[in-house]
Amino acid sequence: MDRRLTLYILIGMVLGVVAGWLVFTFIPKGTVTVWPFGVEADLKGLYLSSFGLLSSIFLNLIKMLVAPLILSTIVVGIAHMGDSAALGRIGFRAIAWFIIASLISIGLGLVMVNFFQPGVGVDVSGAAAASVGEVAKLDFFEFILHIFPKNAFDAMATNNILQILVFSLFAGVALSAIGEKGAPLVRGADALAEMMLQITGYVMRFAPFAVFGALAKVVASSGLGILATYVELVTEFYLSLGILWLILLTIGGLFLGRRIFTLIRYIREPMMIAFSTASSEAALPRLFEQLDRFGVPRRISGFMLPLGYSFNLDGSMMYMSFATLFIAQAYGIDLSIGTQIAILLTLMISSKGVAAVPRASLVVITGTLAMFGLPVEGVAIILAIDQFLDMGRTATNVVGNAVATSVITKWEGMLEVEEPEFVEHPHAPAHTAADGRAGLELDPSNFDDERKG
Repeated sequence: MDRRLTLYILIGMVLGVVAGWLVFTFIPKGTVTVWPFGVEADLKGLYLSSFGLLSSIFLNLIKMLVAPLILSTIVVGIAHMGDSAALGRIGFRAIAWFIIASLISIGLGLVMVNFFQPGVGVDVSGAAAASVGEVAKLDFFEFILHIFPKNAFDAMATNNILQILVFSLFAGVALSAIGEKGAPLVRGADALAEMMLQITGYVMRFAPFAVFGALAKVVASSGLGILATYVELVTEFYLSLGILWLILLTIGGLFLGRRIFTLIRYIREPMMIAFSTASSEAALPRLFEQLDRFGVPRRISGFMLPLGYSFNLDGSMMYMSFATLFIAQAYGIDLSIGTQIAILLTLMISSKGVAAVPRASLVVITGTLAMFGLPVEGVAIILAIDQFLDMGRTATNVVGNAVATSVITKWEGMLEVEEPEFVEHPHAPAHTAADGRAGLELDPSNFDDERKG
């Protein structure tokens, strides 16, 4: 099923680009008379709404899964871990990795934008104030306060991953402390996780249609021509992302050895979903399943992935440093190395506080520009192609979190032998949530002796 779904997603991407180009090219803007019915309608708007509906339905279904999936997996993982010292050690190593990866991402962005200087010579005469929502005040103390939920149900209702993580940590540690009295709740959370993964399997069947709709809408509204206008910026940004991927995967390979290639194969589907929908949440449930297959215990991935989605946005941080310096170059503003380093540190801190905000990267960039006296209206220059840039940085976030989770698991000595190939069987018994798949029969011929032990 995995290979077929990957193929269907690729087909959806190609068909989406083609359909979007056809609408952009042949459907005029404004109200037209629809033949042969003789009624007037905004035909292009109807196409855009139809394309957007496909991706919106899928994203809503994915968001429906996120909160209960994170809550149940973290609670079960911590309750089964039983060792608070191990939890603290994993948390410390995770934060250390995230800080280093953040510095690499932002630092590489600054180096590449200074090397390529894509903003030099850009015409900013037509730039106007861009609407990116309310500019978030970069207040470190408010961010710290925002981490701790005042209402667990409100955190789940708004899909605030960081607050759900904090509540789940308390719940998991408490259930582990009360022992047998908490066993029914642990079993309930285990069943909830298994149910959410089963629902994920159903929802993912709709992914190719969502990918088609997302890309079709973008191309139909902006056309492929807009990429030609910004071809230098887009090319250099994606080249920089490619270098970041190479660095992250090379570091991962130092810990994982040849299994880094297996990891790349497993996460290609979540990467494509993240790329085509420009949504990290859309890839999260599938990323859980693929890391299960790779051999990462759910008690580790259930803790690491939610934490990473708040603190380890490698692609987003590179984009923010790249875009901020690009705007300064476009306006002919020469920034000293000291100012660039200050911008780097500001982006590193402020990017953690708005993970759940739509167009969060643009909001952070706008706030940073204002803080350093740079022209805020410069955001309008990149707003037109933000969707195309967002696709690349979102896929990079998935790669960064997959590598981080796998490396920390290997560092802890808890990385299991990867699961053998499996075949679907209609009468196969359901597996546990740790397996991440229900109704699958493992092929005995592919079992590894080490796995049996």
